[in-house]
Amino acid sequence: MTTLESKAKELLALHRPGDPVVLPTVWDAWSANLAVAAGFSALTLGSHPVADSVGRSDNEGMTFTELLTRVRQITGAVDVPISVDIEAGYGLEPAQLIEGLLDAGAVGLNIEDTVHSENGRLRGDQEHADFVHGLREFADAAGVHVVVNARTDLFLKQVGDESDRMDRAIARLTLAAAAGADVLYPVGRHSDADMRRLTSELPRPVNAIGLPDKSDRAELAAQGVARISFGPYLQFALAAEANRLLERWK
Repeated sequence: MTTLESKAKELLALHRPGDPVVLPTVWDAWSANLAVAAGFSALTLGSHPVADSVGRSDNEGMTFTELLTRVRQITGAVDVPISVDIEAGYGLEPAQLIEGLLDAGAVGLNIEDTVHSENGRLRGDQEHADFVHGLREFADAAGVHVVVNARTDLFLKQVGDESDRMDRAIARLTLAAAAGADVLYPVGRHSDADMRRLTSELPRPVNAIGLPDKSDRAELAAQGVARISFGPYLQFALAAEANRLLERWK
């Protein structure tokens, strides 16, 4: 576990508010090698791109076993820290998830609060924090400080009244931080003022989503962001370019 622990520490150290790490979201060994060759020192696997790459749907349309197959292919191809989007956990217990990720060579994870296996309901605030705590507990027991990125879909799914949604998201993610999350991910597109409030009031580094062909790293840095990932948008941008090239040959 020594190498995994060193990679986990390396990944965590990259999260600097105001000087964000960019973790290109990859889905296979080819895209991982492409990103590393371009100079990126850590990567994340997105559930949506990986699912697309194996002919499954997002929102846990693939199995954890299928996801781990891809993780192993990527960790076998590149020697950088890898974080993995594990959606809501595929109906598994934290111990199973940590064991699978470490066995596949990953040192970070995203965990969201939408339970896809239960008609897309959101976990309660404490329920989500308890799941985060379980992940932290079993990672620590394994001797690797897996970097836990706790995500909430309150903004993405526009849950509840807009007037207090920001307050509820901050409260939910603050509980997750107290439970052991290293990074907090209020997924969605936010105004400058909202992102500045999130980064100033949340007690852990904040992950923002970036559009690889439109967003600006300096702008997100000025907002206090510590981590930028692309979700499915890098894959979407490459697909658009591939379609443009293929169109010439019809």
